[in-house]
Amino acid sequence: MDRRYLYIRRWLKRCFFALITALLVIFEFNLNSGIQLAVPFAQAKSNSHQSNAQSLVAQAQKLYEAGNYTLAIKILQQAIEAFQTNGDQLGQAMALSNLALVVKQLGQIQNSYNYILKSLDILKTNKNSQLLAQTLEIQGNLLLELGKTQEALDSWQPAAKIYTQLGDEVGKIRSLINLAQAEQTLGLYRQARTNLQELVKSVQKQPDSVMKITLLRSLGDVLQLVGELDKSKESLQQSRDLAQKLRSPDQLAETLISLGNIQHGFGNRASNQQNAINEERPTPLRYVTSDPNYPISNQASKYYQQAVQLYEQAASVSNSPVVQVQAKLNQLSVLLEMHNWSQARQLYTDIQPRLNQIPINQTAIFARINFTQSLVHLKQATNVDIPGWQEIAQDLATAIKQARSIGDQRSEAYALGVLGGVYLETKDFDNAQKLTEEGLKIARSMQMGDIAYLWQWQLGYIFKMRGKIPSAIASYKEAYDTLISLRRDLVALNPDVQFSFRDNVEPVYRQFVDLLLQPQDQSGEVNQANLQQARTVIEALQFTELENFFRQACLQASTENIDEVVDKTDSQTAVIYPIILKDRLEIILKLPNQSELEHYTINQQANEVEKKLEELQRSLAEPDRINQVKQFSGLVYDWLIKPRENKLIEMNIKTLVFVLDGSLRNIPMAVLYDQQNKKFLIQKYAVALAPGLQLVDPKPLQRRKFYALTAGVSQKRKIEGRSFSSLKNVKYELDKIQSAIPKHKRLLNQNFTEDNVRYQIKEASYNVVHIATHGEFSSSAEKTFILTWDQLLKVKDFDQLLRLGNSSKSRAIELLVLSACQTALGDKRATLGLAGIAVRAGARSTLATLWSVDDGSTAKLMIKFYKELEDPKLTKAEALQRAQLDLLDQYQIPYLWAPYVLVGNWL
Repeated sequence: MDRRYLYIRRWLKRCFFALITALLVIFEFNLNSGIQLAVPFAQAKSNSHQSNAQSLVAQAQKLYEAGNYTLAIKILQQAIEAFQTNGDQLGQAMALSNLALVVKQLGQIQNSYNYILKSLDILKTNKNSQLLAQTLEIQGNLLLELGKTQEALDSWQPAAKIYTQLGDEVGKIRSLINLAQAEQTLGLYRQARTNLQELVKSVQKQPDSVMKITLLRSLGDVLQLVGELDKSKESLQQSRDLAQKLRSPDQLAETLISLGNIQHGFGNRASNQQNAINEERPTPLRYVTSDPNYPISNQASKYYQQAVQLYEQAASVSNSPVVQVQAKLNQLSVLLEMHNWSQARQLYTDIQPRLNQIPINQTAIFARINFTQSLVHLKQATNVDIPGWQEIAQDLATAIKQARSIGDQRSEAYALGVLGGVYLETKDFDNAQKLTEEGLKIARSMQMGDIAYLWQWQLGYIFKMRGKIPSAIASYKEAYDTLISLRRDLVALNPDVQFSFRDNVEPVYRQFVDLLLQPQDQSGEVNQANLQQARTVIEALQFTELENFFRQACLQASTENIDEVVDKTDSQTAVIYPIILKDRLEIILKLPNQSELEHYTINQQANEVEKKLEELQRSLAEPDRINQVKQFSGLVYDWLIKPRENKLIEMNIKTLVFVLDGSLRNIPMAVLYDQQNKKFLIQKYAVALAPGLQLVDPKPLQRRKFYALTAGVSQKRKIEGRSFSSLKNVKYELDKIQSAIPKHKRLLNQNFTEDNVRYQIKEASYNVVHIATHGEFSSSAEKTFILTWDQLLKVKDFDQLLRLGNSSKSRAIELLVLSACQTALGDKRATLGLAGIAVRAGARSTLATLWSVDDGSTAKLMIKFYKELEDPKLTKAEALQRAQLDLLDQYQIPYLWAPYVLVGNWL
């Protein structure tokens, strides 16, 4: 997979902002990190012919640094002829390596690679360690862009070894940075982070240099990828300060752009956390919501303003026209996010002439494409005639012509599809389809899946608009299949990772499901093949969304066939899939021993569904609003349960497993209310949640004798600038659990540290881990945590923490209990954090609270739950049901008995 296009896809947020960023980051990295042209001048002999050849190489280097790649190529070709005429094979190898580097910037990767192979062939018989290391380094860069990551590693590792032997510290560090880049492409983000952190430590005592600036920036970029945004910001600020100290304006500009990207990402997150289901983008080129004047939150606006200031500063300090354009394009995209249409119009008139000042190369072409996309966004939002569609189309036609002139099929494929999107905006479906198909054809031939899926998606929408539903379904299926094949690459996202995912990946899944669940014949029924496909797609979306949450392709699908489990192991369980679509609520129901899936539709607009769920969530947080809870939860009951309740009764269903969508995740399903029979759902069924059944390991409890590790913080704490109140009932809860589970180990207050938990898990075979402390679930992995005595333990650390002693499945933790956690306020997708902890911890089941109840009722529920679990005839879901019913009998208030949810294995 082409690294640049992975980077491009990450930044496709709404206006595909900063498409040029990826290209510039890589190209400028080569310029400023010292990779540059591989020119070992000292190797040339001093006669007139070679002096002329060397002069040509030096001239080409200046042209390269100025961005005039076409002329640089001509000069290097002359140099190669001069070296060849004089019989200087080392000079020829050096010039070939330089030629490969320059040709690469025009997007001609394969031609570039061929030049490198010729250079390496010469170096087999003409030994020169310095030149060999430089050539291997360039070869690694090319292999990475060709998607051959392991081969790239195999080139960079010997390069680093040679640089070490030569005592070339700069070359060594540069190669190690390259290795870290390859590790990121392989999804080894944490390994890349660790290696770069070690590298930063190793150069601390060295003199300040441009290499240090680049290294700190590289570390900052990696830290963004793993979600450590505060540390990322710190590293980038160090890079910025050093660039200022060394008076390196271009390095400073690049680092300022990276800092701006962080603030842009923060702004996107703050803006989008308000919405559980986005206003879906129907096509890759459709940006605005139904209300372009929708207010931006104050917090999002603050981040966006900081991003604008950083981009403005980057443009003002840089001497490079390319970097200036990059900064201004990023600034334009932020202004569009802010709905600051007037400033956006002013800025686009400033950018337009600058594009014509950049020499024709891939960077310039993508800058032009990105610019036109921003113009489309502006036009969609303001509905003004300036710029006109014809003007935008002409700019894209120019980009296509330029791409063809330098043989850059990648840029051509992208520009063709974007131009197809412009024609789609004008409802010229014939040309829209033709151009989209042309772009798709090139993307397929070049194996550019990250571009191909966009045009498969766009083509599907075009067919849908033309009423060709079977063709539309086929195109969406291709886009879906392509996304599945790009599974590892999809998680390599930037600071606004989740919302880039939501705008550019999630809509493909949802629109595909939308089509599949529409009746295709006069019967008005959806055929079973489409129902099965829709269920598979929505499962895949849940799976991919969690991997995106972690920024790692780290999840393993269960080997169990869930249908077989429901049919044979637990034939009194039904699985319910509610799917929130733009204009309706679709429900798929899997019943035991039924070959066909049940399906029913509720004609409720997504925004109406979300409003009712918000009302219910607010009512649940107020203990005295029982009537409102019954009213709103009664509506949800009527949507999800009532249409097929007769089937549930007929089949004697005892347990309901929900695979929830959108804001439904914020509601404990146990609280749904049957208004006719005056019963909550928990009074009729045991209830469990699954973050996608692919992630559930449905096996009964292996043993009913528990060995528990209990832990908690009862005292007031202040950690990482946040204050946490005392939890007076924690000690009481743990004391009661001790009486229920005699075999246990307790870590309370000062003893509850990450190191102590790690030691205990490693040394003993606990099958229950019970934690009573403050915790918060968020749609952001770095904001999902539990409180230990001395730190906020983030969700990403759970994997290593609770799995250390559990490498074999037979020793897996059966149950993780988090009894004092809550969902983040104002974050409508916060329960993604709960699913994340449930999956990351490696426990088969997780019992957690959606809101914190510091009350003796929690201890009562837990004691009853553990007692019921000792009964081998009961599942975990049934044990929780009995515990909640016991609490419900004592307290009628849902606030006290309803927050408990069982996630994962319900058996």
